[in-house]
Amino acid sequence: MLPTFTLDQYDEAADFIRQRTHHMPAVGLVLGSGLGPLAEQIARTDIIPYAEIPHFPDSTVAGHAGQLVIGSLAGVPVCAMQGRFHFYEGYSLAQVTLPVRVLARLGVRTLILTNAAGGVNTSFAVGDLMLIEDHLNLVGMGGHNPLIGPNLDEFGTRFPPMNKAYTQRLRQLAQTVAAEKGLALRRGVYAYVAGPNFETPAEIRFLRTLGADAVGMSTVPETIVAHHAGLEVLAVSTITNLCIDQLDAPSEPSHEEVQEAGKIIVPRLTELLLGVVARLGA
Repeated sequence: MLPTFTLDQYDEAADFIRQRTHHMPAVGLVLGSGLGPLAEQIARTDIIPYAEIPHFPDSTVAGHAGQLVIGSLAGVPVCAMQGRFHFYEGYSLAQVTLPVRVLARLGVRTLILTNAAGGVNTSFAVGDLMLIEDHLNLVGMGGHNPLIGPNLDEFGTRFPPMNKAYTQRLRQLAQTVAAEKGLALRRGVYAYVAGPNFETPAEIRFLRTLGADAVGMSTVPETIVAHHAGLEVLAVSTITNLCIDQLDAPSEPSHEEVQEAGKIIVPRLTELLLGVVARLGA
């Protein structure tokens, strides 16, 4: 039986966080590989290492600080995950998504997800921002879903629909903010794969045939659990590498490349998200 959690365990973690901060976050942020510096924009912060929070796993990936940063962003109380958990680290999807349910029990009603992704769409370039409109849950199609196990009715229904997983209102808001700030914002479908290896050329061609524009190893489990719990969801991919679709390509992707590209993208992503969060608090 895969590890699952009870409502009491989610509440134990949420109560611990409440005791460590006076903020009451309305917005949750999940910061992907190389995107942790976004947390530096949060003012009047309370920082809580994951290792101190009951039931939280440990973040093991380079570029993930492994802490909650709680404070004010653009005048809005937020809770940012500076580093996330992944299926490839050996955690169950219940563990991967535990923080999202804890945020929901804290009172967060809007979740903003970011990730570093590979560009599958041949028109994409490194440095692009992509607004996720829909996803391909290839891990779920393989039998792994964060909602497997006893359903907790306090969060949502046993069989949640997913056709509106990414909230239209938030997507429109992000596009409006991007246009006002002169930021190019692509739109597309994100393919979720387990990792940790990068994809083969044949897999990239397959994903392109399926309609994927970007591919990565996160975000979809959190989206499913957040949507199940009734949270509004906005997700943005940063295109940090271009996927290789030919065997004789001279280069190959690496995590170091992803982290370096993330540093270049952070200022534009920060500008976009600051604008979005400010509008949420207006």
